[in-house]
Amino acid sequence: MIVAKEKRHSNIVEYILYMWQVEDLIRAYQFDMEAIKKNVIPQYNMSGEVLHETIAWYDNLIEMMTLEQIKEKGHLQVITNLVNDLHRLHLELIANKKEIAYHHVYGATLPFINEFDQKTGKKLSNEIELCLTGIYSKFLLTLQQKEISKGTEEAIKAFSSYLALLAAKYHEEQKAEETKNKE
Repeated sequence: MIVAKEKRHSNIVEYILYMWQVEDLIRAYQFDMEAIKKNVIPQYNMSGEVLHETIAWYDNLIEMMTLEQIKEKGHLQVITNLVNDLHRLHLELIANKKEIAYHHVYGATLPFINEFDQKTGKKLSNEIELCLTGIYSKFLLTLQQKEISKGTEEAIKAFSSYLALLAAKYHEEQKAEETKNKE
């Protein structure tokens, strides 16, 4: 929970990937809160109120995943909404001719996006989800100790650079919104 909060405010892309990881962790423990309390939560080395908040957070995620019927696959709606919000920002940045650096990084990444889209059978809803899925897939392959081709490494590097820029733009947008709301 603490990691999620920190990532949510510092880097939205890392937060999304972290939450995908947490979803898969919950699935790996078959939605068994007692197993999560025994095997996952002690690794955080917490006590007191923070420990209780973390247990409640996991419990809430289990309930949300159950209610949203994503026990086997899929992502929480709140996380999907963030991916869609990043896509909205991406479209705005593409439409803005002043965003030269963004256009350049996106243009350099586009061939990798198109290739990955072909390999996934065009099943993903937008380019942001596609890049995130590519990065997450590499993470899973690494965990499984499977070999990753040079081409895949190159694509993931491009996705990472591109999403890092988009995350920075998102952070700027959020800060501007917070400032505006304070006035």
